[in-house]
Formats: sequence, structure tokens, C-alpha cells
Amino acid sequence: MSRNIIVTGAAGGLGRAVVDKFKREGYHVIALLRPGHEEAVEEADANYEVDVTSEEAVAEFVREYQMQYGELDAIAMLVGGFAMGNVEQTTQTELTKMFQLNFFSAFQMVQGFLPLVKKQQKGTFLFVGARPALQLQDATGSLAYALSKKMVISLSEILAEEIKGTDIRTHVFVPSIIDTPANRESMPDADFGKWVSPAEIAEAMHYAVNTPSLRNMTFKLYGGV
Repeated sequence: MSRNIIVTGAAGGLGRAVVDKFKREGYHVIALLRPGHEEAVEEADANYEVDVTSEEAVAEFVREYQMQYGELDAIAMLVGGFAMGNVEQTTQTELTKMFQLNFFSAFQMVQGFLPLVKKQQKGTFLFVGARPALQLQDATGSLAYALSKKMVISLSEILAEEIKGTDIRTHVFVPSIIDTPANRESMPDADFGKWVSPAEIAEAMHYAVNTPSLRNMTFKLYGGV
């Protein structure tokens, strides 16, 4: 029987590493991609264009998923974005954008698939936080980003309370700086060797999904930063 994992943001630097890891480990990988960007992840078993910040789009995908695949083992919710700015510099528009990309992209997937996961009484939700959401000194220059990621972490904690007594699990992965091409381009003078590789995060996610004794864990992947 296939072990199914959904990976949102699958065409990104972290997404491709997660797809590759789970595919090599024998999972049936369903990749979710941004609509209209002509992206594809060849390593995945299936590619779907879904706006995961949209309640309607996710609901439609949930119906399609249940007809096509049935059970679900895990969801890796990797869609996100970053923005600089302190309290004085941050606008409501920027806050809204960060909330949409980082929080609602996870919330809609959780809300959409929770009934299925509760029905089967098992499954793992994989969230991505960020160090500024845990260390306030890192949040002062990226307020909207830190707040939105803090909401993601809180969502995972509240969900963990809701699913107590079942075999459903939630885990949060909190990196410092992920070593992706986009981050290298934006910070060309940084010491990339201190950053966290996408492959390391993918390994941690696979370990978490396949270790039933781990429940509702926060994995801090800070590297040398």
C-alpha cells in the first residue's frame, strides 16, 4: 500500500529536497505548485497547481485527493515568504502578505485535511517555523515575517491539543537561514557553510514522520548561524 505525502511549495529549494528524500524512501509524493508559474517537480509522482492560501482552492483539491488517493500519511507545508522591516517600517499590507504566505498557506491545508486525518486516526503535519519567531532579538528587523511564523508555531501547538489521544502528530521545523539559491543571491557575502542545507531539513522531516514515539516536537536547525 502506498505511503502518501503532500508537499506544498514543492518547486522551492526546500521543497525539492523534501520531495527527493521522501521519494527515495518509497513514498508516493504529491507536489503542490503555484498556479500559473509553469513549475514542475519531475521527481514527484504527481504535480497539482493549487493556491494553498485559498480556502476554495484547497477544498477543491481535498475532494480531488480523496477520490484519487484515499489515505494520507503526511503533509509538509513549505510555502512561505520573507520580508524585512521593524515596527515603524512595517505596513498593514506587508503584514497581510506575510500572513497569507506563511500562516494561511499552512492553516488552509490543516483545516482542509484534518477531517480526513481524524477519520483515519493517523497522519503527520509538518510545519516550518523560523528562528525569529522564537528569538525576539532576531525578530526586530523582520516583524511581519516573525509574527506570521509565530502564528504557524502556535497553530501547530493548538492542533496538538486538539488531536490528543490519537496517532496524529504535529512537528515544527525551525531553521535559521536555509542554503537555497534565492538566499545566496540575496546575501552573496554571507558564509554559506554556516547555513542549514535543505537536505538536512528533509532528513529531519523524514525521521520525524517515521518515528512514532516523537510527538509534537520542535526541531531547531540553526546550523552555525
